[in-house]
Amino acid sequence: MTINWESYPLKDLHDEMLADADTPRPFAAELCDYLTQLSDDDLVEFKTAAELAIQTMGITFRVYNDEEGSIDRAWPFDIIPRLIDKQEWQTIERGLKQRVKAINLFINDLYNEQNIIKDGVFPAQLLEKSKNFLPQCKGFTPPLGIWAHICGSDLVRDNDGTVYVLEDNLRVPSGVSYMLENRQVMKRVFPEMFDKYNILPVDDYPSALYDMLAQYSPRAIAEPEIVVLSPGIYNSAYFEHAYLAQQMGAELVVGSDLLVDEDDCVYMRTIEGLTQVDVIYRRIDDLFLDPEAFNPDSTLGVSGLMRAWRAGKVALINAPGAGVADDKAVYAFVPDIIKYYLNEDAILPNVPTYKCINPDEQAYVLDNIEKLVVKPANESGGYGMLIGPHASAEQHEEFKQLIKADPRNYIAQPMLMLSTAPTMVDNHVEPRHLDLRPFILSGKQITVTTGGLTRVALRKGSIVVNSSQGGGSKDTWIVDMEAL
Repeated sequence: MTINWESYPLKDLHDEMLADADTPRPFAAELCDYLTQLSDDDLVEFKTAAELAIQTMGITFRVYNDEEGSIDRAWPFDIIPRLIDKQEWQTIERGLKQRVKAINLFINDLYNEQNIIKDGVFPAQLLEKSKNFLPQCKGFTPPLGIWAHICGSDLVRDNDGTVYVLEDNLRVPSGVSYMLENRQVMKRVFPEMFDKYNILPVDDYPSALYDMLAQYSPRAIAEPEIVVLSPGIYNSAYFEHAYLAQQMGAELVVGSDLLVDEDDCVYMRTIEGLTQVDVIYRRIDDLFLDPEAFNPDSTLGVSGLMRAWRAGKVALINAPGAGVADDKAVYAFVPDIIKYYLNEDAILPNVPTYKCINPDEQAYVLDNIEKLVVKPANESGGYGMLIGPHASAEQHEEFKQLIKADPRNYIAQPMLMLSTAPTMVDNHVEPRHLDLRPFILSGKQITVTTGGLTRVALRKGSIVVNSSQGGGSKDTWIVDMEAL
């Protein structure tokens, strides 16, 4: 037998499946037992079946490099799922709902009264130097006061078992299509496990997304016109744009497919003529959304779209300007933001964070940079950061100078020992580090996906889970033990 849990190297890290050598966590016992019964041939067959399913379903992601330009690659997928007990998940779900509720109140306050600044809870300096605060949104409150209708919050677990929020993705969060496709692949490969376990579903996300989008239609009609606005086929997330549009029965459009008339209504060009658009699920960054309001050279957006939005003639999901809270320097204040607006302590803690804008905290970071992870405020995908323990003395010095030159643009955090989970390497299992991105929808109610996109660092020892840098993914099972 190829999988022997007694020889599985835990390395003093929190493992999502095993509590100790050869001792699975209660919710993973059935799966661990099943895996030990598989032969080499079985594992090869299952891996091949998963790869074939991914190829057949056309699940790809796009990467860019200097030599070959953009390349579509098959989605990297591990056949061993990541399991979470439903009772723990219920606490995580409450924490995510609390977090996104407070963040939306915060964004709306920043564009209007700015009471949180007047009351000394949030520094005015952070807002003044924010790259994502849009003056074009000042004095406006969107329907229900919601700016970040779709949020993808990244969660990590430290080696003591604590679940932390690593960051909040509030502009155009991506990855949900891979969460859905991962589940479909697993159902093809391990159908018998879905009979043995009570695994909470994720398949209803497209309908939940559609229902949320439809709530924001400015016209009270039974079937509002909803479109997904994409930058086009060369965008790295184009697979997801097309997938979600198809799953919702919405139109997939690019900027040139839309126009704004003299009454500030948005229309879509079709072979039958113009059709009025009610809701735009936009996957274009703010500054390219409307050349009339932002970058005049943008060919991706729609001229006049901001006028139409502010006039209440169309809904934009997520709202322009929501990215003001999608900033790692702002992230450090989220527990204070929750306390200020909700008068509650944060259910889910932040990773301990040093704000380089604070002189004392900056001094600590400069003195201890070799122990810390330093992140720029507005980068994503694992780019532009320094992993202190893995960096050279020259890199340490380079980042010290960057911090001194622009302290507002940097935060630092201790290097967490991210939890691991068994991952197939050839025909045996090894621990690999991972994170989790659940998706939160905010409409008249707030809903959270039952699980999310588990991203796994496939390279041994790596903590970088992004697919563009060698990461892959797993299906995420929220397991209801009480129903077994």
